[in-house]
Amino acid sequence: MSRWGRLFHFAQRGYGSRMAIRSAVAVTGLSTACACRYDQRGFVRMDTQTLEERIRTLEARLKVLDIKDAEEIRAIEIIKAEAAKHGLDIAGGTIRRTSSRFCLGVEHGDYNGTELFGVGTDRFIWLAFKPNNTGKIRLVSHNFPHEGMIEFTPGKVPAARSPEIADTWARFAYGVDYVLRKSGLPCSQGFDAVIVGNIPGGGMSRSASLIINLMLTMLDLNKKSLPEGDFKIVDMSVAVENEYIGTPSGNLDQIMIYYAKQGEGTRFDPKTKKVSYVPLGLDADSFRIAALDTGTVRHGLEKSTYAVRVKECEELVGLLKKSGYKVNKLGDVKDRATYDGIVAKLGNSHPHLIKRLEYIFFAQERFEDMVDAWANGNIEKVGAIFRRDGIGLRDEYDISGPELETMVNVARTVPGVLGERMLGGGDKGASGALLHPDAETKLRHAVNLGYKASYPDLADKCAVHVVRVCKGVEVLEGLL
Repeated sequence: MSRWGRLFHFAQRGYGSRMAIRSAVAVTGLSTACACRYDQRGFVRMDTQTLEERIRTLEARLKVLDIKDAEEIRAIEIIKAEAAKHGLDIAGGTIRRTSSRFCLGVEHGDYNGTELFGVGTDRFIWLAFKPNNTGKIRLVSHNFPHEGMIEFTPGKVPAARSPEIADTWARFAYGVDYVLRKSGLPCSQGFDAVIVGNIPGGGMSRSASLIINLMLTMLDLNKKSLPEGDFKIVDMSVAVENEYIGTPSGNLDQIMIYYAKQGEGTRFDPKTKKVSYVPLGLDADSFRIAALDTGTVRHGLEKSTYAVRVKECEELVGLLKKSGYKVNKLGDVKDRATYDGIVAKLGNSHPHLIKRLEYIFFAQERFEDMVDAWANGNIEKVGAIFRRDGIGLRDEYDISGPELETMVNVARTVPGVLGERMLGGGDKGASGALLHPDAETKLRHAVNLGYKASYPDLADKCAVHVVRVCKGVEVLEGLL
């Protein structure tokens, strides 16, 4: 075996340990003036480097080799290519990865004051960044190539809710700068960044993931990071959507991403703002979570039925207060006698508003059973409740859409699918399903036949994403 071969042999065995790499260098007898570089074919070539530079080169190379996820390897390759294309310097920089989310309950409960339960899932936003010391923030998104490079000076962003931000992804970066400054955390450090994501375009919280990533990155670069788990991150992330962009979103997405842990469900109580974790009571390989991307695009919650439902729920709360009920959110209606009294009083005059309450009330009733089933490993029961919530979202909350329900109906025909429903804000985007592992191939086949036949124009855009429970925020070093 050559000296270089022995070096890689020792270094790979000691991956993650600088001492092991140093030992490998010493054992192989390589001089301090010699180092490994790679040509376009991946072959080693010689160059002059210091010992520290050689160690960093080996660490970066071995970390890439250690990545098992083909999507992550692809993301890193895209990031490097986009940086080179646009002249951005991210070499030796950092990658922050934020997840998508899968809500198990109560969907649309965040702005209605219910408890929430969900998991982080392994569809991600990768953001590679490095300070540029220019006083300018320069960003490129692989997912929006037509917009090219976005460049702005911190503190000088378009006005909140202005027409010029309505149709650009840059509104998220502008909004983060705006909210941090307004919150007493102004960030002046310029940086270069490349962003790439594989989160479906609706239902799995792509915008929330991007906002959290940008916010944590800007705080990090300006040495203003908050303590890990500080709920202020959630509040400020929601403010980007609510105040700057004008989206009337709640905080479900941000909570389920920011606090997500590997192999555990995240539970949130809005009364106390307490976040707790519920371990899954069975092996994670015993079931699958599928996001069923319909291939449709929803252009922001502020332009959707979601915004209408928020106003309707607020309207009903106002009517209840005028009638003497002590409620601030629909989630405050928790006992059957109160619910029955409200239905009797307002059911005839405001039937559509009572339908919204019907979904929230009974979804709350099912919530505790669902969390207990998760903890006890009864994934069949979790699936059954997930399915019943979907019927409520369709018939009572009236927030779904034809493509979403076609995907749901297709999934429901597959043996081994335990539950299915629409995900997220509604109208367009993705549906979701819980299933036994042996149902995955059958589900993909059913979507290929049934959904694509119903929407042939979406045949090349729809997709089945089988996802796993994962941590919400990770920092990846040594890959650039």
